[in-house]
Parts: sequence; C-alpha cells; structure tokens
Amino acid sequence: MRSTPKAQRLSIGLFGRRNVGKSSLLNALTGQDLAIVSPEAGTTTDPVEKPMELLPLGPVVFIDTAGLDDEGVVGLQRVHKSRLALGRVDIALVVAEGKVWTDHEASLLDEVVRRNIRPVVCFNKIDLGEPDPKLLRHLRSRGVAVVEVSASQGWGIDRLREALFHAMPQDFYESQVLMADLVPPGKVAVLVMPVDSEAPRGRLILPQAQAVRDLLDNRAISVVCQDAELPKALAALREPPALVVTDSQAFAQVSAATPPGVPLTSFSILFARMQADLTELARGTAGLARLRDGDRVLLAEACTHHPTEDDIARVKIPRWLEKKTGAQLGYEFQRGHEFPEDLTPWRAVVHCGGCMANRREMRAKLWRAQQQGVAMTNFGMTIAWSLGILDRALGPFPEALAAYHKAKAEVAATAEVDA
Repeated sequence: MRSTPKAQRLSIGLFGRRNVGKSSLLNALTGQDLAIVSPEAGTTTDPVEKPMELLPLGPVVFIDTAGLDDEGVVGLQRVHKSRLALGRVDIALVVAEGKVWTDHEASLLDEVVRRNIRPVVCFNKIDLGEPDPKLLRHLRSRGVAVVEVSASQGWGIDRLREALFHAMPQDFYESQVLMADLVPPGKVAVLVMPVDSEAPRGRLILPQAQAVRDLLDNRAISVVCQDAELPKALAALREPPALVVTDSQAFAQVSAATPPGVPLTSFSILFARMQADLTELARGTAGLARLRDGDRVLLAEACTHHPTEDDIARVKIPRWLEKKTGAQLGYEFQRGHEFPEDLTPWRAVVHCGGCMANRREMRAKLWRAQQQGVAMTNFGMTIAWSLGILDRALGPFPEALAAYHKAKAEVAATAEVDA
C-alpha cells in the first residue's frame, strides 16, 4: 500500500482526434515523458492508464486514449475503446488543435456533458494558430472550462493544471468512506480473511489491505483472523467489536459464529457502498427473487484474475443462486472495463465489489442497468441473499436495508398480480 490504489485516484481522460497532441500534453502536464510522441497520426492505440501524483490535485490516474477519428476496422475498434474510457473518468480533457474545431470535438463535448462528466476543453498548438473568439465565448457561456496551451512550447500548462483542479469534485477524496463511520477511533473491527485457493501467496488481496489501512488511518484497531479462528478471536476481546467484516464466501460460517448483537457485513458490500450506490444495489438484490428457469444472469468482475477451480463467479455464486431460486439459469461472464451497452438479454447483473474500478465506472454501470430495467446487485449481497442472511449483512446500513425490504415487497406484489 505504498501508493494510492487506482480506484481511489481522480481519473482524468484525454480525448480528441489523432495528432492533436494528447500525448504531448500529457507529458507536459506531468513533466515526464510518459507517452510516446510522434508526428505520425495514430501513435496511441489502446487507452493507457498512468497513475501520477499531480499537484495540487494529489493522486490521479491519466487515461491517454486513441484518436476518435481513427479509420478502418482496427481503427474503429480503437475508437470504441476510447469511448469506453469515458465510462470511468471523473474529468474529460477534450483536446483540439488551436484553430480547428470539428464535429468530432462538438459531439464529444456533448456526450461528456450528457454523461455528467466534468469537461475541460484544451486548445493545444496555439503557437500554430488560435481558436475562434466566438467559439471560445460560446463554450464559456455553456459553463465549460476552456484553456489555450502549447504543449511543445510549455505555454499555458499551469493554467491547465488550475482548470483541472477547479473541475475536480470538491468532496472527491473526503467522500471515499470505507469504514470510518462504522468503527470509531479506539474501537475494534474483526476482519475475517479465509486463506483458500484464491488467496495470493504472501500477501493480502486489495480489499483486505485497504480495509486494514482504512482502520489504521482512523485510529481504529483491526483484528485479523481466518473463519475457523473467529470464535477464539471474539472470545479474546474484552468487549464486542464494533464490526465484523468477512470475505463473502465465508458468510455462513462467520454469521453463525458472530453473536447476534455484533454488526456483520462483508468486504464486497463495503466496497459496493464506497464505489457505487449501496441503496440502489440493495433494491436490485430484491430482483433476484424474479429469476425463473431459463433466465440469464451476467456475472461481471472489474479485475482480470485467472479463474480458479472453485471460482466465486463461475462456480460458487451460480451454485448458491440455483439452490436459492430452484431455477436452472444461464450465465455469462465479463471481466475488466468491458460492459455491454445493451443489458436487456439478462434478467440480472451481479457485479463484484469493484475494488479495481472507480466510482465513476461502477455508477455508470449501475445507471445503465437502471435505465434498462435490469436488476443489478453485487457479489456480497447476492451471496448473503442466497444464504438467507441479507438482513444481517445490511444491518449496519439501515437505509439500504429499508430500500431492500421495500423493493422486496414490490416484487412480491408483482408476483401475486402475475399469478
């Protein structure tokens, strides 16, 4: 944990046509030769992420993308990848040549605004020509930040950093709460971390490591154990812990060993709250009760780990779902940043906690599911629901629990009408 995880960094994407100087601009912003620069159009192919510390913004991740005017079969695939990156940026840096503004820039800016992404328009190469003053006035009248720079000459880079700083959501870093509101300073959280075939040798997985660091930062106390040792760990404490957090796969064992009065949840649910919208995901969980024979479920993971023999997404969750619903279901699996535009072929989407994604990406996926009327939930809540302990798993989050019960009643009422 020597550096801030990418999921907790402000995400800034550079978008524009080929050869407008996106990579040169990135190098000028960071003061490093991070991106390959060439006069030949199309040097940048797939989007490339570059974590940085950029003052005065702090930890950020830049996403350098291919030109949006690329051509040919491969070129159109690059354009698709570039537009896909819009789904995970907090700030979109729309880069244009100083004296050129085309339909590519106009439509891109419209899409950025429509997606509620904070835009900054950067006219690069102003040493070769300046933008039309009428265009500048029009953009600024829309409330869009506009900066004129020359990356090659170093002109205007400080003004661009300032514009990015002002575009950053004011509460971006302060709003990333994992457990600080659940475990006060000086209190204890017990973290249950089973060591199984999916546990990496010699280290903790990212959610576990971040949970320990979060408790340390908040001056709280962490007690770490495996599920078999949980009774001994609880017995060794002088007072009950403020919270028990478990790997979702051990929910059943941990729930049985944890006294009823002790709050219990999972790492997956904590990250769903921090990265997405726990209340909406809780509503989506109620939709799992609608699953019937032949329905299809999309299981999505933000990371790209190699599946194991008893993989949670490919084996365990389907097993638990079918036991709970009594239905024979069809499954498809998605990894990484790819996520279908059309979700209607699936009855439900079950997503991981999203520790390798960021909030913008996770909330964009959730919004898409809501707009298309597809129930979306996450691994932890799906497992807890399948095991009949979702009320307890959502106990620390009263608003989400109330939303789940309201949605559950709506699902039941719909089922009665259908019957």
